[in-house]
Amino acid sequence: MDKQHRYLPTTEEDRSEMLEAIGVSSIDDLFSDIPESIRVTEDKTVELKKALSEQALTKHMKRYADLNVSTDSHAYFLGAGTYDHYIPSVVNHVLLRSEFMTAYTPYQPEASQGELQALFEFQSMICELTGMDVANSSLYDGFTSLGEACNLAVGATKRNEIIYSKAIHPQAKEVLKTYAYGMAYKVLETELDKTMTDLDDLKQSINEQTAAVIIQYPNFYGTIEDLKAIKSLCETTKTLLIVMANPLALALLNAPGKLGADIVVGDTQPLGLPMNFGGPHCGYFAVKKKYMRKVPGRIVGQTTDKEGKRGFVMTLQTREQHIRRDKATSNMSSNQALTALASSVFMSTLGKVGLTEMAQQNLNHAHYVKNKLKEKGLDVISEENVFNEFVVQCKEPLDKLSDKLLNENIVSGYDVSKDIGIENALLLCVTEKRTKEEMDTLIDVLTKGVN
Repeated sequence: MDKQHRYLPTTEEDRSEMLEAIGVSSIDDLFSDIPESIRVTEDKTVELKKALSEQALTKHMKRYADLNVSTDSHAYFLGAGTYDHYIPSVVNHVLLRSEFMTAYTPYQPEASQGELQALFEFQSMICELTGMDVANSSLYDGFTSLGEACNLAVGATKRNEIIYSKAIHPQAKEVLKTYAYGMAYKVLETELDKTMTDLDDLKQSINEQTAAVIIQYPNFYGTIEDLKAIKSLCETTKTLLIVMANPLALALLNAPGKLGADIVVGDTQPLGLPMNFGGPHCGYFAVKKKYMRKVPGRIVGQTTDKEGKRGFVMTLQTREQHIRRDKATSNMSSNQALTALASSVFMSTLGKVGLTEMAQQNLNHAHYVKNKLKEKGLDVISEENVFNEFVVQCKEPLDKLSDKLLNENIVSGYDVSKDIGIENALLLCVTEKRTKEEMDTLIDVLTKGVN
């Protein structure tokens, strides 16, 4: 073989053919839009500073890193989909093990029992939290899980309309619209009653062409929706109920499956995943048994080998790349196995009691801040039934309040003024990590000067 093919397989003839196909004579022509004065050529040199030693470079970069605002230096009251929760150190220790960190899809069960068992445990715990029959072994994030849920609902009901509450996450709406465009079904939005789904508007919207209704639980504004009442509205037309749920909240709230949900999806970021500037997250997907074969991704099952020993295998793999391509149910070509493992380790470490206690602390802290703000004269927009987020109307512009809070080493909440049509509406999140001192400082800044 010619040596030029070992690492650079494109020959000069190949390059000439490609250039001719796109209508240019040389590679330089591809950069004609860039002014010659700023191009790097052979007669020009780039002035680079002298290279630093590793030790000096580490100090240099750390000085820049320390300019960032992080959870190490500031108290976060910002939620809106990604949350600052406590993560036991054991989670990262397990993830960093090479057999997990570098694992790919476990096609060969005889060589992948550890990975398969971890995913099986993930599915089992998700089923327990959601009250559903079957869960898959993860998807990319909560929003893509929602899009996949809508595809399932449309396919299962043979209807072409999805109704979603205005109280679901704004980014979830955008992802949903993208899925709907690709699969050619309609999406409709219902109105709000303060920070809850307007049930009267929802009732009028549901019809014989409605495949599913989407409800977030708790919703984007922190309010806990009445799933039982919503399910009763769906039953009149045999419309499916899709619930996008915060899994940590499910440690306290009634499981959606017990309240009539047909599909439950969400993001396990609150369960052991750091914020990481918004990702990677881990989507979960749980359904009633009747929809098991329509679930995207893969499902890990438990079996026994010829010696009667317990073992794990991928029992359902609806991936279009290698199995039943013509009947593939999804475009999801991979899972979030490593982040699913993180959530599994997190839930196993805390256990049922610990997870419930953590959820209870979230609820207690949020209600403490909410009640204090109300006592001191602010208008709390959210209903009483909130988990760890709520909306409050502030008396000052939110950008000014944000600067004041930053001076106190506090990151403010999320501006939802445009979303709900109320001026200076602030979505605050109060997790188990917030101390009383931090909460009281937030309260003092937000209510200073309020009569």
